[in-house]
This record gives sequence, structure tokens and C-alpha cells, in this order.
Amino acid sequence: MPDNTSNRNHPPRGGKPFGDRSRGSRPGNDRPHGARSFGDKSHSEHPRSDRPQGERPFGDKPRGDRPQGSRSFGDRPRNDRPRSDRPAPSRRPDAVSPARVAAFKAIQDVLNNEAYTAMAVDRQLSQTNMTGLDRALCTALTYGTLENLLAIDHILSFYMEDLSTVEPRVKCILRMAVCQKRYMDKIPDNAIADEAVRLTRSIGLEDLTGFVNGVVRSFLRGDKEVTWPEDALERLALTSSMPLWLARKLAEHYGEDTAKALLTYRPARRGMVLRPNMTRYTDEQFRQLLEKKVWEVTPGRVPHAWYAEGVMQLSRDRDYQSGAFSVQGEASMVCAALTGVRSGMQVLDCCAAPGGKTAYMAEMMQGTGRVYALDVHPHRVALLEAAVRRLQLDNVRPQLYDATRFKEDWTERFDAVLLDAPCTGLGEWHQKPDIRYGITEESLESLRETQNALLENCAKYVKRGGTLVYATCSILPEENELQLHAFLERHPEYTLEPLPEEIAALYPNARQACGLQLLPGPDGDEGFFMAKLRRQD
Repeated sequence: MPDNTSNRNHPPRGGKPFGDRSRGSRPGNDRPHGARSFGDKSHSEHPRSDRPQGERPFGDKPRGDRPQGSRSFGDRPRNDRPRSDRPAPSRRPDAVSPARVAAFKAIQDVLNNEAYTAMAVDRQLSQTNMTGLDRALCTALTYGTLENLLAIDHILSFYMEDLSTVEPRVKCILRMAVCQKRYMDKIPDNAIADEAVRLTRSIGLEDLTGFVNGVVRSFLRGDKEVTWPEDALERLALTSSMPLWLARKLAEHYGEDTAKALLTYRPARRGMVLRPNMTRYTDEQFRQLLEKKVWEVTPGRVPHAWYAEGVMQLSRDRDYQSGAFSVQGEASMVCAALTGVRSGMQVLDCCAAPGGKTAYMAEMMQGTGRVYALDVHPHRVALLEAAVRRLQLDNVRPQLYDATRFKEDWTERFDAVLLDAPCTGLGEWHQKPDIRYGITEESLESLRETQNALLENCAKYVKRGGTLVYATCSILPEENELQLHAFLERHPEYTLEPLPEEIAALYPNARQACGLQLLPGPDGDEGFFMAKLRRQD
């Protein structure tokens, strides 16, 4: 992805970056006694302590257990302090801040290499030995710069004739300086300017240090009056760094007040959602496992979900390596739960990579039946296969296949089909802040055609009386309810199913007129659409 934020044309990511996330309910006899799923009707039990301590599914010892005394990467050392309490490594007075170096590299990785922001940040944090404060600064500076890119560039345009002619690495350093002054607290002006110069020098651009120093200090003094559009919506779009045409689309569909809330929302925390491998752990057993970690963990909104902060280098955690748990967003879990999978079912996940929802459904089926998991890209099928091996899910069959091509021998074969379709991913712009800059009206129309082709094929694969779940991680009506309305007009054999009570109760204020539309902010940190359709007998 070249650094051309005004007109970048990279493949859309999101609700599927062409395949993603996973869960499903099952009858009580199909799961270990006491485990709670979306389908349970009793609400009197505590959701995470409903099994006697020490009891495990089927009486088996969880395969993720370790010998007493062994410690995985995420475990809390008995006589050690969290990394954030350790003294900062000493550095020369003229050395550049390691947090700013890491943020600079992460931002470059996102803008030039199409890296996901969270992965780019984690990569830098795992490669450096920084204190907790430096890690927090790196994360805040990376997200802050990318989240406010259009507004930052607008400000810089008042301090130079043509920002597009500036050396790309220097442009990144200038953007970071503006971010620290305008969007972050308690960073002294001198530190902002000095660190910008040091960073410029550290990457071998000594001859441009004078230019950087001049621009940054002029900005810090406020030498230029920065003006913003008079039109309220144009000003909102620019200050929130949302392309104007997308801001207008949101305002037209949701109204100006909701659009403003969407555009100004920023997550209060950065972390990830973890859930146990349902074939091995009850909620209570998983809670006890998490207590051994140095992470800050709190129960999520959705059953089985735990929100974890401070997780770094997750791939080195022994429990993760052994398949004890997965990383999966709460909305993704709900989406998979909506399929209502049960033991022995034949299930198709059409755009499955990296496999979160696939794994959730397979686990809810307790190793019975089959889940066929498709993806069109070989490297993403490899991700599916790796997840299946790690979680030891023998009832999953990953396959390399383009789901826009009709497969005749699958006609009316599956009890449930899940289509988490390729989409703009606009519901996840807070986790992937650069994603909105690459969306165009042309790419949106192309995606709608792909979604339509996928829906047409999936409709033929569902058995009579079976379930079709359509989902995206988008908040645009063209990809969601409008797409679904058009499908239902073409297919009278399908009807829209009401949301199960236990799912509707999780999001009492969400839009539920045609499926479930979750919005970032009141409904969680991600936007997501899902609808359950039933094929008539």
C-alpha cells in the first residue's frame, strides 16, 4: 500500500479481509455438564462459575495443562514485577526515543506494506525491550497518527506548500509531531521538536533535520492560522479523518447525530478478546488459567469472552500454542452462534480464514459432524490449517476454493451455511484505522457484486429447513440490509428469522429491523452486521 492516503487502491479488508472470525449453540447433552452456551435458558447461574472447581469436560485433563511449576510466556512470575514497573533502560541524551522509533516503523509498515495496525504495533513491541510507558507511548502514537491522518495532513498543509513532495519518511515524522501536540497529553513542545530532529537524523536524513526542525517548531508556536470547512458535515469528516463521501453516506443512513457519534468515537482501551477452547475448558477453568497470566483480564459482554490487555507476543504463550484458547472478537462469536450448530451437523463456512468462527462452530459441535472451511487464497488456507492443528479440531476440513464459483455436488447438502462476506470492513476502522482511506465508491460496488455472487451460491447449498447466516463487519447499508432485502426479493424460499432472545438481550439498543446491525461505541468496539435466514421445507 503506497503512502498515498488521498487515493489508495488496495484490496478492502474487514468483515472479511476476504475471510475471518467464529461460535454456535448446541443442546445441553452435547456439551460438558454445566458449560453455558447462547442457547441456555437458565439465567440464575453465574455465567463463569457453573462447574465445581477442578471438574473438567468428560472427566479428561485439559490437553493445555502443564506440569506443576512450569511457566508459559504469559504466566505471572511469583517474584517478578510487571514489565511496566521496571526502570527504563538508560540511553544517551542525544539518542532518539525507542517508543518513537517503534511507532515510526509501525506507521511505515501500515502505510507502505498494507500491514494491519495491531500486528504492526505488536511486531515492533516484540522486537524491542521497552518499559511499559514506552510501550504505551508507541501504541498511542501509532494509532493516534493513523486515526487522524487526514486532519493531520490538513494542518501540515498550512505550514508547507505541497506536502505530497515531502520525502515520505520525513512526512511520517512530521505527522507524528502534529499528533503528539494535538491529540496527546503531557508531551512538552521541546521534546516533540527535539525527538523529531533526532529521529530524522537516525534514519540517515541529516540534511533534512533543519527542515524538520523549522516546520515542527513553527507548528508548535502556532505561526499559521489553521482553518476548517464551514459546512458542518465537511468539517466533521475532516476533523475525524473520514473521507467526505463516506461521512455523507453515514449521515444519510443513520442521521447526523448518530453519524457524528460514529465518527468521533474512539475506543477507551486497546486489547484483545480471548475465549477458551470449548472442547477442553469450562468458563471457570479458563478463568483460573487466565489468573496465572500477567495480563489484565475482565469478563466480556458475550458468554465465554474475556477482554485482555497487556498481551504481547501471544504466539510464545504455551497455553495459546497448545490450543487452550483463541483470539476472537465478541461480535464474531455472536455471528457464529447465530448459525445454531448442533452435534452431527454438516456446516459450510464459505469465507473462513483465519478461522475464528470455523473453530467456534467446530468446538460447539464437540468434534462431531463436519465443518468445511473455504478460502480463495492459499496463504489464508494455510492459516486455517494451522488453527485446526493448534486447536486439534478433527471435524474441520479446510479447502482452497473460490466460493463465487458454484459447486454442484454441494446442492442442498448443508444444515447450516455461514457467509461472512468480503466487505469494506468499515465497522473495524478503530482496530484498522487506515482501512477507510482505501475505500472508494468503485471498490464498494465491486464488493457488492462479490457479495451478491456469494449469496446466490450459498443459497443453493442449504438443505430445506436449514440455516443461512449472512454477515459483514461493515456499517454501510449497501453491504448489509440493502443487500439482504434484494436477496430476499429474489429468493422467496428464504425467510428472515428473528434473533434468538439470548442474542437480542446482549444488544438491547442495537438496530434489529433486518438482522442485527452493531455500531462502534454503544454496541462494542466494532461494527458488525449479521442476519439469520431459514430455507423453507
